[in-house]
Formats: sequence, structure tokens, C-alpha cells
Amino acid sequence: MTKEEIIRNYGSLSLAYIGDAAYELAAREYLLKSGMTDNGKMHVKTKTFVSAHAQNLFLQVIAPLLTDDELAVVRRGRNVKSRSHPKNADISEYHGATGFEALWGYLYLSGNRERMANLFEIIVNTNLETE
Repeated sequence: MTKEEIIRNYGSLSLAYIGDAAYELAAREYLLKSGMTDNGKMHVKTKTFVSAHAQNLFLQVIAPLLTDDELAVVRRGRNVKSRSHPKNADISEYHGATGFEALWGYLYLSGNRERMANLFEIIVNTNLETE
């Protein structure tokens, strides 16, 4: 599927839905490869990558590196109207996280695994305190 078909065929929430899973899988794989073996500790650490707060912060880190097409996907995801948001995130963080997840969904569905890996490496190397 071409990038244009992905944009045309999937709404922002659909991209965020698949992007949420693709991004969490990247975080889990990273932790597994880092040598963590305790499932409880991996779960806690994974949450530092996948919370709305963390995703919103990471979006701010990678935004200057995004292409025009990627930024357009993020904007669409961020601007989607939602009836609710998680109780542990304010609405602006939630919208930022939705844009972040939409980006990951777009990259995943377009088969751009190398770009996903590059962006995830930047995220890992930011050493932001997300808790």
C-alpha cells in the first residue's frame, strides 16, 4: 500500500490504533534486547515509553526531524476529536500522544521499519525523565 493510500484509506484514530501496538512492540523488544528478564520490571519500564505523557514528550523531541508527510500525519492525529481521554493525562498530552501513535501507525503500514528504528533510537537516547 502506498503512503497516499494509507492516508486516504485510514483515519487518524485507525493509524493511532495500529501505531500504539507497533510502538509498544518496539519498546518491549528494546527492553528484552537490553537484557531485562524480569517481566514485572519490563512492564513498569515499558510504561515509561508508552504513557501519553511520555509519547507527547518524545513527539517534541522527534518533531524537528520529521518530514512534511510525517508532520501532516501527526497534525491530523493530534487534531482528531475524541470524546474522552485517560484520567492520568491532560487533554493536550493525550492529543500529542494520539499524533505520535498515528505517526507510528503510518510508518508501520507503509513498511518503513528502518525509519521507525531510527526514530526509536533517538527516543531511547534522549534520556528524558517520563515518569
